[in-house]
Amino acid sequence: MKIVVIGGTGLIGSKVVTLLRGKGHDVLAASPNTGVNTITREGLAEALSGASVVVDVANSPSFEDQAVLEFFETAGRNLLAAEAAAGISHHVALSVVGADRLPESGYMRAKVAQEKLIRASKTPYTIVRATQFFEFVGTITQSAIAGGNGAVRLSPALLQPIASDDVAAALAEIALSKPANGIIELAGPEKIPLDALARLHLAKTGDHREVIADIHARYFGSELDDRSLTPGEQPRLGSIRFEDWLRHSQIPA
Repeated sequence: MKIVVIGGTGLIGSKVVTLLRGKGHDVLAASPNTGVNTITREGLAEALSGASVVVDVANSPSFEDQAVLEFFETAGRNLLAAEAAAGISHHVALSVVGADRLPESGYMRAKVAQEKLIRASKTPYTIVRATQFFEFVGTITQSAIAGGNGAVRLSPALLQPIASDDVAAALAEIALSKPANGIIELAGPEKIPLDALARLHLAKTGDHREVIADIHARYFGSELDDRSLTPGEQPRLGSIRFEDWLRHSQIPA
């Protein structure tokens, strides 16, 4: 079976491509680097020709509010139109747990807009909402450095982060399953406060700066509570724990 992975050269996409090829499928890693562009539509029709499934894990190159919205809306419309013309039987899209609960975040608004386009299309679909990836904890921590003393100020709200390997494995399995025509949530095996995640990550890198728990600290524009970014009932759970992932990760000091 031919499967096209949009964003197939990125963190998640490259792992999905490897897993599906390992199962014997004809998998195209589609990205601007490989001549497939969902914004300009360059190479898109040719990439989808003969395909049965599309897995969309592409991300916006800019997180600025208007730019990210334009990316997901333009790419979504172009991709879904090309899928309809090609007769794609399953569209799998990666989104974010809590996207509909954080309207103050421009990125989350953009993901909700992408999901709306998918639901309105005629292509059978599965929207996979994942929690924050372990690999992004360092970036989240750095974004929260505040003040001249370099302290990190983060919300103590619970997260249930997940390893990218677990996300990729779930996406590969879902791509080979029947469309859910709904949402599947993915999360890691444990809930951890965001400020505690930052402390663990900094300790791994030998960084001794202070992490301040602040319930009003904003996460990319939004204040959080324990429900903001955690899944609902019965999510699919990954098996890799954050501390185990940290122990085996090569994170530079």
